[in-house]
Amino acid sequence: MKTVEISEAALARYGRKETCFLTRHGKPVAAVVPLPPGMDAETFSLSHNAAFIESFNRSWKSFAEKGGTPLEDVERELGIASEIGKPRTRRVARKSVARRSRAHR
Repeated sequence: MKTVEISEAALARYGRKETCFLTRHGKPVAAVVPLPPGMDAETFSLSHNAAFIESFNRSWKSFAEKGGTPLEDVERELGIASEIGKPRTRRVARKSVARRSRAHR
């Protein structure tokens, strides 16, 4: 862990590989934390947001205690039709008019 004075050069040099604390007048004011490979800024932000984590944990606790709501019930409540489980219609490739006329010669 490094502690540096705030400057653009410091941000460019540090904080790419390890957490870097930024200070002003010797007191920490922020931290530059490298994102793990494949993680975007929104995911990182939510994973460090105490209110979001608490809400997420409450939801999982409720699910464990009471169970969930079947998708069909949610769709019925919202008045939407599900595409899940419906048979898919196959598109038949059409031959071009030129191909058909050559084939019938």
